[in-house]
Amino acid sequence: MLDRTDPEGAIAEAAAKYSNWGRWGDDDVLGTVNFIDEAKRREGAALVRRGVSFSLSQRFDMNGPQKGWRRRTNPVHTMLDTGTDAALGNQGFPHGIGGADDVVAMPLQCSTQWDGLGHIFDHGKAWNGRPAEKVVTSDGDLVTGIEHMAAPVAGRGVLLDVGRVAGEDGELPDGFAITEEHLQAAIDAHGVTVGRGDIVCVRTGQLTRARRDGWGDYAGGPAPGLSFTTAGWLHRTEIAAIATDTWGFEVRPNEFDDAFQPLHQVAIPNMGLLIGELWDLDALAADCAADGVHEFWLAAGPIPVTGAVGAPVNPIAVK
Repeated sequence: MLDRTDPEGAIAEAAAKYSNWGRWGDDDVLGTVNFIDEAKRREGAALVRRGVSFSLSQRFDMNGPQKGWRRRTNPVHTMLDTGTDAALGNQGFPHGIGGADDVVAMPLQCSTQWDGLGHIFDHGKAWNGRPAEKVVTSDGDLVTGIEHMAAPVAGRGVLLDVGRVAGEDGELPDGFAITEEHLQAAIDAHGVTVGRGDIVCVRTGQLTRARRDGWGDYAGGPAPGLSFTTAGWLHRTEIAAIATDTWGFEVRPNEFDDAFQPLHQVAIPNMGLLIGELWDLDALAADCAADGVHEFWLAAGPIPVTGAVGAPVNPIAVK
């Protein structure tokens, strides 16, 4: 039972109990992604039966959910060259060739993304016990930059559609804390297993609701999400990564009287867990509900922005 008045104590206890510091050596930069080995990728690839694929990414455009919190904005897309320029002969190319070019300016965590291991600190410590000031500077994440995750994040994906299993009409209400019992109920309902090296996708249905009713406070406001009490499950199962269809992965408001993202504080710098947010799981979930298969090949490497503490991703699930 959580003591709502003592987030500091709960975080410290969980951080010590579920720490993976030193597990993969002092120089480790991958955290729990180390659980994805070659055998796990072969296992994931063998799940492809029908050859149908799903993008698990939201769109990157100015109609997104961002409202400026921590200076996060929606992407700004600008054309540098257009068909008009080509038709008017303004591009200066020979023999009638023309083209279009564009540029995007955006925060790296404004839409579907991974939180890198340098994204969150615990009392000035980054992943693996490193001093935060030695890891992330004005030059970026000098140690655990997101570029290290570009190749290894591919393997067996599992969808836990908690929205369908525990919600009403496929959706959990804002503020709903997903416990280990809810996760296990989804595992049982879907007839799957979850274990070492899996990339787990948890659907709450909040994105479905936001698309129907408008963004509202989807970016940063109340949301269903994982309970702080799932820290033990996240550690014990030895999953490689976890992603949700919400802005913040964990339940909001958080389960303490005065706290901000306490599960992040345990999971990222202490456990080394890769966390994905703002994923679009709806089309995949509908297909999984239709054919009863909730496991698939998942390739989800982030854009390798050198030194970034988070980066966009277009996860592709193939069944």
